[in-house]
Amino acid sequence: MRTLSILILLIFSPQPTFQQEPTVCIIGSGIGGSSLAHFLRQYSSKNWHPRILMFERNGVVGGRMATVTISGQTFEAGASILHPKNYHTVNFTKLLNLKPKDPPSSEDSTAFGIWDGSKFVFKTISVSSTVPFVQKIVSLANSVLMVLRYGLSLLRMESFTESAVDKFLKYYESFETRPVFESVDEMLKWAGLFNLTARSLEEELIDARLSPLLMQELVTIITRINYGQSLSISGLAGAVSLAGSGGGLWAVEGGNWQMAAGLINCSDVALHLHEEIESISYLREYYELNSTKGNSYTCQITVVATPLDELNLHFSPPISIPERKLQHTHATFVRGALNPAYFGLDGVSKIPELVATIEDPDLPFTCISVLKQHDENDFTYKIFSRKPMTDTLLDDIFSVRKETIRINWGAYPHYKAPEVFAPFILDGRHLYYVNAFENAASTMETSAVAAENVARLILSRFFSKPSVTSLNLKTSSDAREELHLDL
Repeated sequence: MRTLSILILLIFSPQPTFQQEPTVCIIGSGIGGSSLAHFLRQYSSKNWHPRILMFERNGVVGGRMATVTISGQTFEAGASILHPKNYHTVNFTKLLNLKPKDPPSSEDSTAFGIWDGSKFVFKTISVSSTVPFVQKIVSLANSVLMVLRYGLSLLRMESFTESAVDKFLKYYESFETRPVFESVDEMLKWAGLFNLTARSLEEELIDARLSPLLMQELVTIITRINYGQSLSISGLAGAVSLAGSGGGLWAVEGGNWQMAAGLINCSDVALHLHEEIESISYLREYYELNSTKGNSYTCQITVVATPLDELNLHFSPPISIPERKLQHTHATFVRGALNPAYFGLDGVSKIPELVATIEDPDLPFTCISVLKQHDENDFTYKIFSRKPMTDTLLDDIFSVRKETIRINWGAYPHYKAPEVFAPFILDGRHLYYVNAFENAASTMETSAVAAENVARLILSRFFSKPSVTSLNLKTSSDAREELHLDL
């Protein structure tokens, strides 16, 4: 009788199961990992509250969203601009009560010049006036200069870019029309974007009838600035790069990294800073994660939300993903003044605020931009280059150099069409990879879009038979309307 009583108690007593409240481990605290934690919380039902652990090998969150401080002032050092149609990051900013601002290089009146290594082949007009009417006149004059140089190809470039952006907006549709995607290929094909990853940007723009001059100059400097690469990148990465040079660009006052920090704080996450995961082992019912601190963690769901390309992470059993290289961008910040003689000019004021370069392996930098002007001969600059900027080179380019900071970013994938994608599900079970989408395009928003899909994928697969009603998945038209908020 005692044995029967115990059996009855076991049957009718509530049993804690992994499926009710699992532990989710997220590796990486950038926009991908923080967005994933946010969407898991947002879409989970009130009766399903998973424990979320997040691991960050550095001492701060944000990943490739980072800032640098020069002479007591803070500037973006990594991912720096957002598009007005980046609806997830727009929502994050409003949710967290962050303040959007215009980045220094997004103003219409910003003067730029195209440098070929010996001369400026094109320069826009520059004025120091802050009067709005004067700035409008200058902007209009510069638009005329652009049309005179590039003609109708500018409209064709805009049309190509808008077409890709419109297709990307499908990822904000309501759940009735937007499925959960198990692969990047499937996700891209659904939105009509897959073909853009199969051909180079150059091939796409030739078909769009852009002039060779526009491609060699304006398009090239945009892809060099945004992705550190040439027209050989894939068409989709190129379209995203071109979209990142348009109007209405913005950033978060005080640093974009605050989005990641805020999302983590709002998502009830147990954050482990200065702790790098060195191995992930699947042990039938769960994953065991071991860190460089000698700690071991048990998780039913594990998500890698950082690029695996240069990560020393061991998987057991092993996983297989396509080999991919990261494109390294060297960001050099200098407080001082450029040397006008280096550019063949007779004064600092005649150097454009943005010095962009064409594709030439002999050119030592991709671009030089003014972040802040302190006085007539004192500026803070940001320099992008594919190789480190040596002191000797900097002394040639600058007449005055008060402070110098160098950062080497493994910033984004090295794009090459046709792109091959890693899977979102790395092992067929519950090991996920948010950054698989980066081979399509790498931005803060694309990371958030990928994270949102992975969050839905986790919930649908963990509950074997996905039930929209069992989760807090918004299915009304309000979901899309909430994504379309004005800054």
